[in-house]
Amino acid sequence: MNTDIIPFIRKESLHILRDKRTLLIVLLQPAVMLLLFGFAISTEVNDVRVAAVAPHRTAGVTEAVNRVAHNPNFTFYGYIQQNEIDDVLRRGDVTAVVVFADDYDRAVMQAAQGYAVNPPIQIVVDASNTNIAGTASVYLQNILLGTASAQSLFETRLLYNPQMKSAYNFVPGIMGVIFMLVCAMMTSVSIVREKEVGTMEVLLVSPVRPTKIILAKMIPYFVISCVTLAIILLISRFVLDIPMSGGIGGIVFVSLIYLALALALGLLISTFARTQIAAWMVSAVVMLMPMIMLSGMLFPIENLPLVLQPLTCAVPARWYISAMRKMMIEGLPVGAAMTELAVLCFMLLAVLGFALKKFNDKLE
Repeated sequence: MNTDIIPFIRKESLHILRDKRTLLIVLLQPAVMLLLFGFAISTEVNDVRVAAVAPHRTAGVTEAVNRVAHNPNFTFYGYIQQNEIDDVLRRGDVTAVVVFADDYDRAVMQAAQGYAVNPPIQIVVDASNTNIAGTASVYLQNILLGTASAQSLFETRLLYNPQMKSAYNFVPGIMGVIFMLVCAMMTSVSIVREKEVGTMEVLLVSPVRPTKIILAKMIPYFVISCVTLAIILLISRFVLDIPMSGGIGGIVFVSLIYLALALALGLLISTFARTQIAAWMVSAVVMLMPMIMLSGMLFPIENLPLVLQPLTCAVPARWYISAMRKMMIEGLPVGAAMTELAVLCFMLLAVLGFALKKFNDKLE
């Protein structure tokens, strides 16, 4: 590193350390968001109320109902009559009703022997909340088909996330959003503030090239971003129990590339924004919705309309989240994420080069 930019790095570092509130927000907000998504926001089935309709409470029916009643994810409401199904669902007393056929035991036995039979169980679900309805129906099917005779028909293996924890899905996604928002917002607002109060012109009259001054301003924020990365990885591993079995070295390496890309985007935003409010609006508001909707954080990209799917390729968070899920959840080495890494490196070089060129053009 050239010694002529060290005073600028020291000056920016002191400015950051003096701003205690901003520093606290930058370090605390990512941890709070990660814990919120890891614990509070969950797509797992919990306390789903279930009723049963059974004209004949045979041994098989009783066994199936007991499995539901003793499952911690469900609360057994009780037995009801066929004509009560609509009423209990409309009142919200239950979320699902399991209807057993009259010949349930015989149908299960014949199915186990390979005979084609009519479905011996009907599950009626309140689908006003599609997230709960879809997950609850799948859970119920797995529990109700848990008899020894039915289990012999199939075997199910859950890979990478056998406990079906929501945190495994949310943590890589929220990491992509947090780093992009925090890093881009810090850099853009910092540089725009210098221009807004007139101190940027004072810096630029120094003998140091403008490009080095901008890079010197980015370095302290990169260090803070690395501290944020360390905090998030520690919380993910030891609080949320994310496995990270692909190797911490690859995870950190890809994350550093992504952090640099986020800082470069902040620099690019600063070349367009004239005020701190405008920079904050672009980095925190305009970028937020595309990242959430088009990155695969909450919804699979394959579920998007075909016209929107190509747009996701321009969202950096999509590639970072995909790489993190491979290395953190699936336990793959960094070599399995070379496509994502190559795209992020290309985006970094393109955005950084364009931002520095535009910044120099404005100075001239």
